[in-house]
Amino acid sequence: MSHAIQTRGLGRRLGKSFELRDVSLNVPAGSVYGFLGANGAGKSSTIRCLMGLLRASHGSISLLGQPVPQALPAVLARTSYVPERPHVFESLRVREMLDFHGVAFRHSWDAARAEELRGAFRLDADVPIRRLSKGETGKLLMLLALAQRPELLILDEPTDGLDPVVRRDVLGALLDYVAETGATAFISSHLVFELERVCDWVGVLDAGSMVAELPMQVFKDGLKRLRVATAPPQIPDTPFTLLGRQPSLGQVEEWVVRGWTTTMTQWFAGAGVELREVIDLDLEEGFVELLRAARRREVAR
Repeated sequence: MSHAIQTRGLGRRLGKSFELRDVSLNVPAGSVYGFLGANGAGKSSTIRCLMGLLRASHGSISLLGQPVPQALPAVLARTSYVPERPHVFESLRVREMLDFHGVAFRHSWDAARAEELRGAFRLDADVPIRRLSKGETGKLLMLLALAQRPELLILDEPTDGLDPVVRRDVLGALLDYVAETGATAFISSHLVFELERVCDWVGVLDAGSMVAELPMQVFKDGLKRLRVATAPPQIPDTPFTLLGRQPSLGQVEEWVVRGWTTTMTQWFAGAGVELREVIDLDLEEGFVELLRAARRREVAR
C-alpha cells in the first residue's frame, strides 16, 4: 500500500505545557482520511508541521513520497491546503480571487472547473469577499482548493461553523473530486458525526498523541458495548481491548471494547463470564470512549 502522508515519531513542543509526541500517521493514497480530535488536541499543529509552517523538533514527514521540508516546493505544487482560519484577500471580488489563483497555480489551475463550482456553490462573481457570509467563504475556499487539481488535499476543520446545507455542499464537491481523480483527502475535524459518512480511514489524536489509526469500517464494527454478568475483579487476557468497565444493575457490568469480532463470544464461557448483550456504538460514542481510555492510561502513568 502506498501512502500520500507518512510521519514517523513526529514531535514538537508548543508552549510550556503542550507538545506533539511521537505522532505517526499512515494515510493511504486515494483515501479520505479523517483526523479526529477534540479542540486543542494538536490537529492544527500537526497539519502545520506537514505543510512546513512549523518545523518538527524530531521525527520524519513524507508527503506524496517526498521528504518534508526538503522537497517542500515540489510537494506544495501538488497539494491544496485549507487552513482553519480563512486565507482570502477581503479587498478582492470573487472573480478577482479566482483570477489571482489562476495565475499563481497556472500549471494546474482548472478555470473551467472553478467556474463550474462557482455556479454550483451560487457564488456571485462580482461580490467583494468581505461581504461573503461564513458559509460562502467556506465554499470559496473549497472551490480554490479543488480548482488547483491537487493530488493531495489537506483540510483543517473545513466545515467548522457552517450550517448543515453548506457542509453537505462542500463535502459533496470534495467527494466527487476524490472519486473522479483518485486524489487523497486528509480532513481534520472535531465533528465526529460528519466524518462518519465521508471517510474510509480514521486517526484519533488526543493531547498531542495518537490514540488509534485504522479503517473506518473496522473502527465502527470493532467498537462495542457489552453487558456481562459474573465478571471477576481481575479480567483474564482478552482477545479484544477492554477500554472501560462499569457496574450497571446488580451483578451486571457494561464493558466498552475495541477490536471486537463475533467469534470472540467463545472466550466468555472459558473465562467464567456471562455475555448477555452486544450493543453497537456509533462513531461519536466510540470516539468518546477511546478518549476516556487514553486519558485514564495517561493519569495512571
